[in-house]
Amino acid sequence: MKVLIIGGVAAGTKVAAKLKRENRNCDVTILTKSKDISYAGCGLPYYVGKLIPDRDQLIVNTPESFSNLTGVSVLTEMEVTKVNPTDKTVDALNLKTQETLKYEYDKLVIATGAEAIKPPIDGANLKNVFYLRTPDDAVNLRNAVEAGDIKRAVVVGGGYIGLEIAENLSAQGVRITVIDMAKHILPGFDEEFAEYVENHLADQGIMAFTETRLESILGEEKVEKVKTNNRAFKADAVILSVGIRANTDFLADSGIELMPNKTIKVNEFLETNLEDIYAVGDCTTVTNRLTKEPAWSPMGSTANIAGRIVAKNIAGTKLSYPGVLGTAVAKLPELNVGRTGLTEAAAIEAGFNTVSAVAVVDDKAHYYPGASFFIVKMIADRESKQLLGLQVLGKGAIDKMVDIAVTAITMGATLHDIENMDLAYAPPFSTAIHPFSHTVNILLNKISGAFETITSSAYANGEANDYKVIDASISPSIDGASYVDLSKVNGELPEYAKDDKLLLVCTKGKRAYMLQNRLKHFGYTNTLVLEGGSTFNELTL
Repeated sequence: MKVLIIGGVAAGTKVAAKLKRENRNCDVTILTKSKDISYAGCGLPYYVGKLIPDRDQLIVNTPESFSNLTGVSVLTEMEVTKVNPTDKTVDALNLKTQETLKYEYDKLVIATGAEAIKPPIDGANLKNVFYLRTPDDAVNLRNAVEAGDIKRAVVVGGGYIGLEIAENLSAQGVRITVIDMAKHILPGFDEEFAEYVENHLADQGIMAFTETRLESILGEEKVEKVKTNNRAFKADAVILSVGIRANTDFLADSGIELMPNKTIKVNEFLETNLEDIYAVGDCTTVTNRLTKEPAWSPMGSTANIAGRIVAKNIAGTKLSYPGVLGTAVAKLPELNVGRTGLTEAAAIEAGFNTVSAVAVVDDKAHYYPGASFFIVKMIADRESKQLLGLQVLGKGAIDKMVDIAVTAITMGATLHDIENMDLAYAPPFSTAIHPFSHTVNILLNKISGAFETITSSAYANGEANDYKVIDASISPSIDGASYVDLSKVNGELPEYAKDDKLLLVCTKGKRAYMLQNRLKHFGYTNTLVLEGGSTFNELTL
C-alpha cells in the first residue's frame, strides 16, 4: 500500500512513524514544503527567551534521521499544488528545481498545518516585524534582541503564543505592550479570569490594551511606531501573533469539503468526504467532546493524538477520534494559566443549567517552603452535577488540576463521582484534601445552598451595593469594612439585625464561609460570601 502524506511537522510525522510501526510493508512518503520536519513549534517562545539555548534543540528529527529511524521517505522543499482524487495523484512543485512532479497514492493524508495570518496593513514589511511560526522565525527574533536592536516591542495578539513571547521578551529586558482586538486577552477563559490576568501582567510590567485594533506600522526602514484605533505606541519591533490560517488553498477544485474557516471537514474517523483521503492536524476541524459541535484545535497535542489514530485506521483498525476539550496551559510571568472544557458562558450557550464557583485554595501544605495558592473556577451542570469545565491560575503546578478535570470530563463524571478521590498527598505536592477535591466540595456546598455566595462578576456589576461589608480575615485588612473576628463569634452580633444584608469577605473565602455558617446558626438570613475574596476581587467600598 502506497501512503502519501502532505506535511511533515507534528501530525504528518506522527502518522508516518506510527503507520510504519503498524505495517512495515507500507510504502510511506512525506512531501513537505519546508526544509525542516518534526520541529517543536510550541517551544519557539522559549528559544527566544534563551531557556532553550540552541536552535538544534527545536528540531526533533532531521529528514535524514527520521528516514533512518522509521523507514519513511521524506522529500523536503516539495510544495503540493493540486490533489487529483480521480486518478489518485498529487502535483508537487520542487522548490529547488521548479519542476512539477506527480506522485501516486493508495491512501492520502493531508497534514499541511497552518500559517501565521499576515494582516494587510501598511508597514508589515518593515525591518523588525516578526512572526513566530517556524524555527527560523524564532532565530531571527532572538538575533535581533541579542544585537541590541529591540528595547521596546508591541505584541499584536493576546492568545497563548502572543503572551508566551511577551513573557520571554520581557525576561530579556524588552519593554512589552500587548494589544488585542477582543474585549479581553486569553481566549477560552471567562471574563473575570482574563481580567485578573490582565491586571497581573500590568503588575509585571506588561501592559495589555484590549479592544485595540492595529491599523498600521510606521517607520522609515524599520519599525518606529505602531498606530491603533485608540492611540500610537513607540516600538522597535512588532511581533504579529494575530492568529493562524489553515494551509488549504491548494485544495481548490479537489472536491474536498472545507469548513467556513477553510479547515478540512472530517468525520469521526478523520476521513474527508472523499474516499481514501484523510486529514489531520492544524488544517482540520474536529469536534468538541462535550457539545459534539465543530471545533478547531490547532495544538501539538491534538495533532499527535489524531495522527496516531489516522495511522491505525489506515492500517486496518477502525478507531474514532472522540474530540477535544479545548485544554490549554501557558506559562506567564509569575503566573501559570490553564483551562479545559466549557467556560461558563459556553456552557450556558450550549444549553446546560450551569453553575460555577471560584475558589482560592492552597496548592500544597501552607507550611511547606514555596507554598502558594490556586485560583480555580469550576463549572458544572446544576441538575446532573456533571463536570463541564475548569479554569485555574497560580504559580504552581496548575497542569495537574487541569489534567484531573480532563480525566473527569472525559469519563463523564459528576461532582459526586470525584468529590472523594484518593489523590496524591504529601506536603511538597498537595494538601491533605487535594485542592481539586476542595474546589469540588465548595461547588457542591454552593449547589446545596450550604454556601451562599456572590460571584465576582455579580459583585463587579454592583449587585451587592446594598450589602454591609464585613471583613472576616484573620486580622483587619479591608479598608472601610467592619471587622468581625470569627474566633469570637459565639452568639448574635448586636450591631446587625438578623435580616441585614451582609457581604462577608476574607482573603480567600474560607473564613468568610465559616463565619457565614456560624451566623446562619444564630439566625442571620441574608449573608453572602464574595467568591475568591480579596485575593481575586478588587474591592470597592
